[in-house]
Amino acid sequence: MVRNVKLWAPLAALAALAPLVSADVEFTAPKAGATFDGGTTITVQWQESKDTPLISALTTYQLFLCMGGNDAATMVKLTAPGAKTFTVTGNQATGMVGVGVGASTPKNAYFLKMISTATAGGIVTNFSPRFSFKSMTGTFSNTVITAMKTVTGTDGPSRIDATTDKPAGAVPQDGDFGVEYTMQTGATRYAPMQAVPPTKITKKKATPLHPTSSVDIARAMLPNPKQQTTVTQSQTFSIKSVENTAAPAPMPSDDMAKFLNRWKD
Repeated sequence: MVRNVKLWAPLAALAALAPLVSADVEFTAPKAGATFDGGTTITVQWQESKDTPLISALTTYQLFLCMGGNDAATMVKLTAPGAKTFTVTGNQATGMVGVGVGASTPKNAYFLKMISTATAGGIVTNFSPRFSFKSMTGTFSNTVITAMKTVTGTDGPSRIDATTDKPAGAVPQDGDFGVEYTMQTGATRYAPMQAVPPTKITKKKATPLHPTSSVDIARAMLPNPKQQTTVTQSQTFSIKSVENTAAPAPMPSDDMAKFLNRWKD
């Protein structure tokens, strides 16, 4: 059971990544085989690896704490805080892992997973070395326990490069985002750009955005889903903020002031 989870609050802007190196993400912290106290803050750091694409060619990332085996079917992924931008957070993030997330044994059951979106299109997934937590109060699922019996050493899963070599235009084409969601297969699915509410309500009758679909009721146990993540197309609209210059309302007086004074303690 997963509970008491609090993950990866990005740090303030750090130094810009070196533009002359030639690779994507390689985790440098936590170190392989490291052990942390449950319920404490850990620091995650990464640098350029020896594989393309460049970090400068990646736009956003999602960082997950995972546990379990090295393949998708035996990997349990905890909730991420959402996509973060490399240019804002640099190459470091920090977060607190609650003691109820999982167990302390077997050792090296935990690792990090980073899914990065490439400017040219597609995603690349990197994994950290394995590490442990002690003084944990949670439990591991049978899936994790069984998977750990086949894991040796501290290496995490192998990276997955699903990027493209085609340069991105000013406004990206629909591509995978234009394929109906339910018709997609694989570990990663793509969702179209979210609609932006208009400034005025002009419709008199609500109509569905998409046609209805049939529903089949499950009559037996279904297999584990193969999908691991959904990438939503980036927004292209912009907003403008305007300061509210109206003066604040004055404090109440007379009978209302007397009434409020009764509750000051």
